[in-house]
Amino acid sequence: MDETEFTQEPTLFLIPTPIGNLEDISYRTVRTLQSVDALACEDTRHTRKIFERHDLKSPQIIFSCHAHNEDRSVGRILSLLRDGMNVGLTSDAGAPGISDPGQRAATAAIEAGYRVEALPGPSAVITALMVSGLPIPTFSFLGFLPRRPGRQRKILKTFAETPGAIAFFESPFRVAKILKIAAEVLGDRQVAVCVELTKKFEKIYRGQLVDVISQFDGKKLKGEVTIVIGPPIQDAEIVEDDADQNLPFP
Repeated sequence: MDETEFTQEPTLFLIPTPIGNLEDISYRTVRTLQSVDALACEDTRHTRKIFERHDLKSPQIIFSCHAHNEDRSVGRILSLLRDGMNVGLTSDAGAPGISDPGQRAATAAIEAGYRVEALPGPSAVITALMVSGLPIPTFSFLGFLPRRPGRQRKILKTFAETPGAIAFFESPFRVAKILKIAAEVLGDRQVAVCVELTKKFEKIYRGQLVDVISQFDGKKLKGEVTIVIGPPIQDAEIVEDDADQNLPFP
C-alpha cells in the first residue's frame, strides 16, 4: 500500500516518533496520528509536543501506556478495538516495543485477531550504526544491559566470539563503567558512543575502547546514549577487504 488505508477493520497502529529532532517525522505518520480514533502514549506530554510542533489535531481519546500501567492499558486498547476503533500507539522516542512499551499490546491485539500495522520511522539503533563509521557486516542489539556489573560481563561474554558489531542503550551516568567492562571482556575494539542523536548537542565519541574510556572519566553526561562496539579485529579486516573489491553489478 502506498498510503495508510483506514478500512472498516479496527487496527492497532504502532507509530515511531522522532528520537530527538521533531522534524524527523514522515507524512504517513502525521496522517496516521490525525486519523486514529484513540492514541496510547508512553508519555502523553512527550507526544503532545509532536502535535504542537506540527500543528496537528489530536484524537479525542489519549491515554498513557507505560511500563507501570501496561496491563491496564492493553486491556483498554483491546476494548477500543472491540468497539471498532483504530488505535495508535507511540513511545517517547523511536519505535514502540523496541526497549519501550508496546510489544505486549501488539501481541495481545494479534492474539485477539485484530489487525496490527507498524509504520517505519526513526530508530536510535539504526541511526547510531550509520553514524558510527564502524564496519557493520552484521550486528546484535542488546537493548539496555542489566545494571549489575556481573550480569553485564556475562551478557557481553556471550557475544565475545560473535562476528559483527554490538549495539545497546546505556544511562549517561554509567558510560565509563560499561566501557571499562566491555574492554575487559571483548578486548580493545573500536567503539562509537552516540549522545543525544539528532538533537542540537549531538556528540559522537569514536576510537579504540581504551582511548575513548579516558574521555569519560569524571565527565558528566546528559541525555540519551547509544553505544556501538565494532566487530572483532579479524572480522573488521575481512569486511574492509570485501569493500575494497568494488565489484560491479552483473
